[in-house]
Amino acid sequence: MKIRELAHHWEESAKGRLTDTGYSIHLDVESAARLAALVEMYPKRHPEELLGDLIGAALEELERSFPYVKGSTVVATDEEGDPLYEDIGPTPRFLALSRRHLHDLSMPEDKQKH
Repeated sequence: MKIRELAHHWEESAKGRLTDTGYSIHLDVESAARLAALVEMYPKRHPEELLGDLIGAALEELERSFPYVKGSTVVATDEEGDPLYEDIGPTPRFLALSRRHLHDLSMPEDKQKH
């Protein structure tokens, strides 16, 4: 979800699945004021929900901003038959680590590594 789509999302009642992991963050004064404004604008949303949505959208945007770094291995061809090279930039590593952590967070608590 893009950051510009959040306000529309907040006006709807859809909620995503939440992890049991909690995070405590300290905001700078300007960010805290903006969050308070959003809480007032969207009173059906808890501050934690708003923060979660904002962080999720920012992480998606960050992922899209990672540069493509052309590798030497051809991984596919496009519709015109031109080679497509592997991405050796930060995106593949970020995606692999994200999948690993998603798997770990999705496991039942009694099967998670401690």
